[in-house]
Amino acid sequence: MANIITFNKNFEPHYGTAVEIAPGVRRVTARNASPTTFHGTNSYILGRGRVAIVDPGPDDDNQVGALLAATQDEIVTHIVLTHTHRDHSGGLAALHRATGARTAGGGPHRPSRPPRAGESTRLDAAGDASFVPDIVLTDGDVIEEETWRLEAVSTPGHTANHLAFALAGGELLLSGDHVMGWSTTIVAPPDGAMRDYMASLDKLAARSEQRYLPGHGGTIDDPHSYVLALTEHRRMREATILDRLIEGDQTIAEIVAVIYRDTNPLLHRAAGLSVLAHLEDLVADGKVVSNGPPTVDGRFSPA
Repeated sequence: MANIITFNKNFEPHYGTAVEIAPGVRRVTARNASPTTFHGTNSYILGRGRVAIVDPGPDDDNQVGALLAATQDEIVTHIVLTHTHRDHSGGLAALHRATGARTAGGGPHRPSRPPRAGESTRLDAAGDASFVPDIVLTDGDVIEEETWRLEAVSTPGHTANHLAFALAGGELLLSGDHVMGWSTTIVAPPDGAMRDYMASLDKLAARSEQRYLPGHGGTIDDPHSYVLALTEHRRMREATILDRLIEGDQTIAEIVAVIYRDTNPLLHRAAGLSVLAHLEDLVADGKVVSNGPPTVDGRFSPA
């Protein structure tokens, strides 16, 4: 039986306030709501006394101020990024200046593949190329203080350097933008790659965490069923794209106009990049041919 995605859009952001959502975990949501960020970016404060802040959020004085106010009697030892999109990393420089904390993440922003002829360096303009962490984390690396412990879980796909973080105790996973309860994740080449994204979903499905804390929106309380539903949704989307090509569509614009006709038009560019990510896989698998390497402006047909 198909796993049907049920999105949860019931979320109260409590802007400017640190809300304890699990023992030793506080969430502060930035006021940067948009069609791609939902009600805003979630920052997480971990532990007590000597604390870590995961994803400081956008370059916004109010968000940085809220994080500093919430930790005013504590020492921020680490600032950690799930990935280098500016809605997660923009506030890092100001927070670092105020706290002197060490920075950690999956390394500088980088594309999942080299840009192709006619493509901009980063089709996803949200990429933050300024981040150079003090601590470069790879899969399985651990950072910790007395009241918190994070294990890095490499989850490329949304970006090449995306990390999720398992918290000590085995119950909670900070899932960043890889898994969110309010929406599917944008996978936009060349920054992102669908093949990597699907492999990362399989990786999380094999883990034991029972609750996800995402980069946008509320907690995900049945993550294994949800991850399986996301996986099936992507497979169905790929099949639909192939069907559109069989029906005679040749361009990404034609495909988006049909399969995303009920989607906010402001998201159609992102949807087009997601279609490109699927087409890259279909071409690599020999199911689709294109007039040269797959690009947003390319033409495609069934093999």
